[in-house]
Amino acid sequence: MNLKHLRYFWAVARFGGVSRAAEKLELSPQTLSGQIADLQLDIGVALLKQVGRRLELTDAGRVAYSYADEIFGLVDELGAQVRSMPSGRTRMFRVGITDAVPRSLACRLLAPLMENESIRLSASHERLDVLLAELALHRLELVIADRPVPGGSAVKAFNHVLGDTTIALFAPRALAKRLRRGFPASLDGAPMVVPGRDSVMYEQLRSWLELHRLKVRIVGEFDDGGLMKTFGASGAGAFPAPIAVRSEIERQYGVEFVGDIDGPTERYYAISTERRATDPQVVKILALAGDMLSDSPWVQKNEPSTPSGVARQQRRMTGAPRTR
Repeated sequence: MNLKHLRYFWAVARFGGVSRAAEKLELSPQTLSGQIADLQLDIGVALLKQVGRRLELTDAGRVAYSYADEIFGLVDELGAQVRSMPSGRTRMFRVGITDAVPRSLACRLLAPLMENESIRLSASHERLDVLLAELALHRLELVIADRPVPGGSAVKAFNHVLGDTTIALFAPRALAKRLRRGFPASLDGAPMVVPGRDSVMYEQLRSWLELHRLKVRIVGEFDDGGLMKTFGASGAGAFPAPIAVRSEIERQYGVEFVGDIDGPTERYYAISTERRATDPQVVKILALAGDMLSDSPWVQKNEPSTPSGVARQQRRMTGAPRTR
């Protein structure tokens, strides 16, 4: 069996069609279809069937996909182990970061990797769905995000919780001074710039404002967190940010703390193709996050040594759903 053909079949099944898989693999749909046809001839059984305008897996295709998933999962682990071995060559360690993750937090997490002369760090930021596709194609070693892998995602990846931080509001000095008086009621009618609607923080902030029956004047929505802070610091309005990076925000943007948003929290995840992190660089990032975030007086790791706390941590590392 040609493993290259098997990987092409696996990609078509994972990404839901020839066109999407061809785009991700940078191949023409005709080439990809031909390679899968060759695989089916080699195996002697159909793996895909046309249902209307969609391709669906046959029974044999579902079995083949299951085995292929295991095979390429092992290939990923093999690659991670081999790349981590000393070789005298510089290794490129590629990380994707979602727009909602504070750049200062990402810098603190990743900077220690650059102390290793055998590691060259490559970091990029994009939407989570794009980064997960890159992770599935082994173009990234790790994704750092403000949300876990969505339920039902075609990408097989695992969530490792880095920590939780409460959300706070910041504003230029004059506005912050006014808003601190009678906070949070003082926010009613106040100008504010907020994250884009696809962000977790936007949903958290909206729910909190509705709970307190506050009607703010939203003057801008920004997918780029740095651009949101820049507009807020220029006088456009107050803006939300994780309190874990309060000192960096106040220093970099020249703004002041207004108040905590009680209840909502921002949670950060490291997403990898491994259920248990085995890549030494990924292990280092997870350990650093645990130390860095737990040292912050504003961040809660929520890892008590009680049975319920242990159960929560086990759910986090495996991606298992909560039970009620």
